[in-house]
Amino acid sequence: MNDHSILRVTALAGLLVLPVLGANAQGTAAAAATAAPAKIGIINARRAIAESAEGKQAQAELQSKFAPRQNELEGLNKQIEDIRNRLRNGERTLSEEEKVRLQRQGELLTRQLDRKNQEIQEDLNAEQADAVDRISRKMAGILDRFARENGYTVVLDASSQAQVVVYVSDQNDITDEVRRLFDQAYPVKGGAPAAAPAQPKPAAPKPAAPAQQKPPQQ
Repeated sequence: MNDHSILRVTALAGLLVLPVLGANAQGTAAAAATAAPAKIGIINARRAIAESAEGKQAQAELQSKFAPRQNELEGLNKQIEDIRNRLRNGERTLSEEEKVRLQRQGELLTRQLDRKNQEIQEDLNAEQADAVDRISRKMAGILDRFARENGYTVVLDASSQAQVVVYVSDQNDITDEVRRLFDQAYPVKGGAPAAAPAQPKPAAPKPAAPAQQKPPQQ
């Protein structure tokens, strides 16, 4: 049984990408370039979306939705750990037949854990991508309007890997303003969450079963 770690539902902010924001901001810059001196704004798009009420709600919903499947993974991991302990503690007392049976059982559970871990990862990635796309498109419209109304020539995304921003002044940071306007334009049902859900603790690595015992030589 190889060493594996159990999947955890990651924070929504970890997958935020905003190509739409970049396109709209560039269009705003081109329109204003000939009319006024450059006015540059900085936004951390990842943080704006992750800290928005809708972003927090999406993260909480994903964690709640995937919790039962996460618990199933943890249950399999515990069974593998129990088998490992039985093999270790019974090294001198278990029969060779029982050792082989436990090792085969552990290998079966390992394959089940690998398969379920991959399935939940694929499903989680797909749902995160849908949530990010939905929120980022609406955020792009808010940013475009904000930049036009406030005369920004260029808005750079400090969280984008496509941009190299070596210095950012707080006076140019519009992240909180755009996020506030977004929450006003798209309030979540039941009000905004008080805080983003706590990150789950990392799971202990899945233990590796001891090597198969060789029968004593005659």
